[in-house]
Amino acid sequence: MKCWWVVLIAAYCLAQEPTTFKTSSNLVIVNVTVRDKSGKLVENLKKEDFTILEDDKPQALSVFQVEQLSTDPVLSTPQQQQLKARPEAGAPPLAPAKPAGDGSRPSFKDRRLMAFFFDFASMQPAEQIRAKDAALKFLDQHMTSSDLVSILTYSNKLRVVEDFTDDRERLRTTISGFRIGESSELAVDGATGGDDTDTSGSFAADDTEFNIFNTDQKLSALESAAKQLGAFPEKKALVYFSSGISKTGVENQSQLRSTVNAAIRANVAFYPIDARGLIAAPPGGDASTPSPKGTGIFTAKAQRAGRDKVNDQQETLDTLAADTGGKALLDNNDLSVGIRQAQTDISTYYLLGYYSTNGAEDGRYRKIRVRLNGQLQAKLDYRPGYYAQKQFKNFNSSDKERQLEEALTLGNPVTDLPLAIEIDYFRIGRDRYFVPISVKIPGSSIDLSKRASTNLDFIGQIRDGSGKLVTGVRDGITVKLNQDAAAQLARKQLQYDTGVVVASGEYRLTFLARENQTGKMGTFETKFTIPDLVKQSGAVRLSSVVWSNQREPLAASVGTAGTSKKLLAMHPLVQDGQKLVPSITRVFHKDQKMFVYFEVYDSGTETDQKLSSVAAELTMYRGAVKALESTPIRLTRAAANRPNTMAFTFQIPLANLQPGRYTAQVNVIDELTKKFGFVRTSVVIQ
Repeated sequence: MKCWWVVLIAAYCLAQEPTTFKTSSNLVIVNVTVRDKSGKLVENLKKEDFTILEDDKPQALSVFQVEQLSTDPVLSTPQQQQLKARPEAGAPPLAPAKPAGDGSRPSFKDRRLMAFFFDFASMQPAEQIRAKDAALKFLDQHMTSSDLVSILTYSNKLRVVEDFTDDRERLRTTISGFRIGESSELAVDGATGGDDTDTSGSFAADDTEFNIFNTDQKLSALESAAKQLGAFPEKKALVYFSSGISKTGVENQSQLRSTVNAAIRANVAFYPIDARGLIAAPPGGDASTPSPKGTGIFTAKAQRAGRDKVNDQQETLDTLAADTGGKALLDNNDLSVGIRQAQTDISTYYLLGYYSTNGAEDGRYRKIRVRLNGQLQAKLDYRPGYYAQKQFKNFNSSDKERQLEEALTLGNPVTDLPLAIEIDYFRIGRDRYFVPISVKIPGSSIDLSKRASTNLDFIGQIRDGSGKLVTGVRDGITVKLNQDAAAQLARKQLQYDTGVVVASGEYRLTFLARENQTGKMGTFETKFTIPDLVKQSGAVRLSSVVWSNQREPLAASVGTAGTSKKLLAMHPLVQDGQKLVPSITRVFHKDQKMFVYFEVYDSGTETDQKLSSVAAELTMYRGAVKALESTPIRLTRAAANRPNTMAFTFQIPLANLQPGRYTAQVNVIDELTKKFGFVRTSVVIQ
């Protein structure tokens, strides 16, 4: 990669003064747009007119080039044929990319690089047609002689369909060949809880927890695209066609920041386009929406929920654009406007390059400042900084410890190691809650095929709404597997859990895991809320409901609640030397049992009677059909050593259920206070 950069930049500077290139990876490229006071582009500056600083330290400019880009559209082939009789009215055909001097690749000097990214997994067929038509309209009516276009698609993985080219007919053929409807079934959003607008009391399937990874996958694909585009030092625009990126409530915020940081490093600006166009949904939803239940349609609750959903989907698009220097096109039926915006924003600019005098690969943020020398006055537009590369293998023990701590605070999250996290809560005092944190790591991301063990480090911080550090987690474990188990690890997961004690309130968790053999790290950030159950009225006071398919001896656990005996004593999922392992993804197999655990607090406290009586049952629905109903459990006494707490445990064999998706619901009735509560989630049986 280091040699590639040297050859690449050397090809760019053949026409410039002789430059000596060092074989180093700390070459930094900065694209600078200069405008005078009236907003007009300044195109006559020289290398000597610029000074560039990194962390306020002057840097020697090694690369300087002016990129002059055309803004005049070139007519498509049919239009050119119509104007043969009037050639003076037409424009010249697109100029082919110039070959590089060494024949390694075309020279992209004075070329505008635009990548069209079609996210088929987020668009319904009608939206795919709009995106396709907008791209074709741009090629026919607005493409200039400076434009080079690349085409990428995403359904279940990222594909580069066309590299950068100015062959308009080839681009048209590729886009016209898209199969409408591809992966559109993945565009159906999954919920992450019960339907707040359904007040009918009927039972309907939802997709709780099954959309948990969709947002991360889309953002990861955008990050991969940005990294690929980073091979070109020019300014790039990535035009992202989608129908929004849905929020699930358990998104990994680290993945969003990692995607933005990758784009900034690669000089890529995101231009998201909402392919739905101008949205004006009728009160009950359009023809693709099931009939609403309950009174939500009459109280406007359903309409507000629909509008909030759209706003959430568009908020992520707007964040991607704003944080990378692009613009989002929302609520506009002419989608080609968004492409033209990207085209207009990449106008004549200066390409500056320097070898950073700070060679430390510490992952820290480096501030960039560019200024004009002498009396020149103008407005400069450029990226304000970048994150340095990180190197792990040369770290000693103290460096590794510092790396973990800094990874939580540097603002440069690492997502090489995939993580999924579930946060639950159980009341242990009037305003004290034990919060189990379950972490799942795919076994396929940890290669143990050539060794029998590995070490994993975990570090986490929990901050309140004001940003104050409330508590933290620090742990390290060793995973030892025999040869057969190591070979099967790719089809399994490693699960680690810990726990903290906090009061009710709103919090943010930042959690990082590192596998020490390869140095892979993964960061997970999310917000969570611990309700004040003491102040809750009108419903049964419930803890989190834990859904599980596994009990295991505590001694066999990968990690559990650190080594604190005090934490283990209050851990509700650890009983009689056995640990209940939460199923974060809610996927079960027919040969397993489903374990369900939850707690009810303060039963009967609003009556004069000292006795309590709480009944609970578990039901499972396949669509609107009841597929299973458990035997009710009735408790009249509090749990041992847990005043005002009743603990419910269900064990449900799944052998008699057909494979598919179900809605599982826990129904709880406090028979003395006449209060009712229920919790639903969606599960899949394979």
